[in-house]
Amino acid sequence: MTIQRGEVYFVNLNPVQGKEQAGQRPVLVISTDVINQLPLVITVVVGTKGANIPRDYPTNVRFSPEESGLPLETIFLCFQIRSLDASRFPQEPAGKLSDKSMGLIDSAVRYCLGL
Repeated sequence: MTIQRGEVYFVNLNPVQGKEQAGQRPVLVISTDVINQLPLVITVVVGTKGANIPRDYPTNVRFSPEESGLPLETIFLCFQIRSLDASRFPQEPAGKLSDKSMGLIDSAVRYCLGL
């Protein structure tokens, strides 16, 4: 299985602690494909339903189902960056973001990390 940057997967994030996002969630792969092909971890940002966050923040990026390929409006929480073992991922992605959409994600991640 090849996991690629920009793909969205539904992944079980448990176990978690504190304010970490829990349960079965959409995650967006942000690590580069060079790293994704190695036997390391995959770096992602966690998503949530758009209805859960009525206001937009510079740390979040909102996508319609048409933009993400997901069934609901989804907000990717770019301050919720996690590195996950590839065994957590299903065989097929649930969606994929365009290069333009990934540019929005990249900007929000840079904002969150102060880069």
